[in-house]
Amino acid sequence: MLTLQRPLAFFDLETTGVTVGSDRIVEISILKMMPDGSRSMYTRRVNPEMHIPDGASKVHGIYDKDIANEPNFKTLALEISQFIGNADLAGYNSNKFDVPLLVDEFLRVDFNFDMKGRRMIDVQNIFHKMEQRTLSAAYKFYCNKEIVNAHSAEADIIATFEVFMAQLERYPQLDKDIDALHAFTSMNKNVDLAGRIVYNEKKEEVFNFGKHKGRTVKDVFEKEPSYFDWMQKGDFPAETKQVLTALRLRGFGAK
Repeated sequence: MLTLQRPLAFFDLETTGVTVGSDRIVEISILKMMPDGSRSMYTRRVNPEMHIPDGASKVHGIYDKDIANEPNFKTLALEISQFIGNADLAGYNSNKFDVPLLVDEFLRVDFNFDMKGRRMIDVQNIFHKMEQRTLSAAYKFYCNKEIVNAHSAEADIIATFEVFMAQLERYPQLDKDIDALHAFTSMNKNVDLAGRIVYNEKKEEVFNFGKHKGRTVKDVFEKEPSYFDWMQKGDFPAETKQVLTALRLRGFGAK
């Protein structure tokens, strides 16, 4: 059995696109598992207050007309936060996409969603380390089922939850403790959630994108202090900007 000291919230987002910092949530679904094994479900559509590109709509089937009368994220922020509560977070590709985007949405509306101490379980990382397939293939492989209504948030997150539980049964070598699963599914050394900044082998913060990829933040800020201002004004996740500000205040290029 899975060992839980506190709730574990599996969640999936359908969005306007795949860029954290500029794209928005159009649907969120959360399956919350309690330490006693009971479960509860939360699903809401969200008005992203922007046009949903046709390419995104063709994937998840949600168009502008479908969310025209839905509340925006600011209206739902408290409700979503209260449903999640103090739960750890889980999902499929969630460490790279869903968690950073959800946190960015909270920050965008000035809502304090505390990530401190939360463990993150990425079911895709377990799958990729063990089998290397997609969610649909994972569902077929582990559960011998086909996803009905794939790319709806609720169908995808129910499949993700069932895959996760099947993984725990299939791989006895997987520790059922959340701390161990958090460590096992963390495949990067991110400083910020979106992975724009990572730790190198010397535990130094380095940029993980663009012309300065591989260079330490300290070196870049000291030699090109305007880069900080460029990133603060750019289309980067709010949480990434917070991390950069904290590093700068720590003395990385500060004057």
